[in-house]
Amino acid sequence: MHTIPELQELITGALAVKKYGEAPVELYEPIEYIMSLGGKRLRPCLLLMACDLFGGDVIQAIQPALAIEVFHNFTLMHDDIMDKAPLRRGKQTVHEKWNPNIAILAGDVMMVEANKLIMQVDNAILRPVLDVFNETAVGVCEGQQIDMNFETRDKVAVDEYINMIRLKTAVLLGGTLKIGSIIGGANTTDASLLYSFGEQLGIAFQLQDDILDVYGDPEKFGKQVGGDILSNKKTYLLIKALETATGDTLKELNHWLSVTEYDPIEKVTAVKAIYNQLSIREQAEAEMNRYAEMAMSNFEQINLPEERKSILKEFADALLVREY
Repeated sequence: MHTIPELQELITGALAVKKYGEAPVELYEPIEYIMSLGGKRLRPCLLLMACDLFGGDVIQAIQPALAIEVFHNFTLMHDDIMDKAPLRRGKQTVHEKWNPNIAILAGDVMMVEANKLIMQVDNAILRPVLDVFNETAVGVCEGQQIDMNFETRDKVAVDEYINMIRLKTAVLLGGTLKIGSIIGGANTTDASLLYSFGEQLGIAFQLQDDILDVYGDPEKFGKQVGGDILSNKKTYLLIKALETATGDTLKELNHWLSVTEYDPIEKVTAVKAIYNQLSIREQAEAEMNRYAEMAMSNFEQINLPEERKSILKEFADALLVREY
């Protein structure tokens, strides 16, 4: 079994020598740029861990792991265009540094490149790997569209929100782990259990992200705390508050959702106070823990010795123990 740092080093090394094309430079420079911005490389590392879990050769899984990372960054590039985001990981987004047309076209090439990389598996498993990859890619796009639909809706139900984050965020974790397990030689049952583990872990992770956006320490969280409140983003916390609040509390919450001119600190403080009054944080944490427990229940059912599962289990535990 490989350690997590060893697997991360394999990914970093492979990305360092990866070439995407030379001319026209306006097409390929943006790809090199976004791929150089770093990030945790969480998803490709998970693919290698899943392969290693079942005794597979992680070297044979490196190119498919890169496919996941290229696909993930492709979605970020296009998301940034849709969100009109100026920054990505503290640097200019591609559409800002170049222009939206270049960002769209470079993203298209990244999707093609991801397909080329994912196909570099043994022919015997090519079809099932492609099936999982394509289903995952479609799911991510569906999740993004549903999220955009929420922006124009007054009401969103909790189950609708959970389904959206499942598609937009969690299916990529599940699909990544399942592809790695197929490359590693897992049977159908264990591969499906690992997929469910990843999907439920992804939902728990996103729910934790919602909580951290309101209650996190900005130094440890790495983002502006209260950003979701300022943008009226329909997170689990806001949806639950709108479902729970009544009378003057609901009136005040709706006031902060409709007001166009406000002091940012005052708005964040006021909405956070409403969440505290309604015990929204506790409800969100209970939901997060419920999905985390379901994830671990699926993981425990995988038919492997506990010592083989320890590294991935520790990784999952660390993922959900971010400081507030």
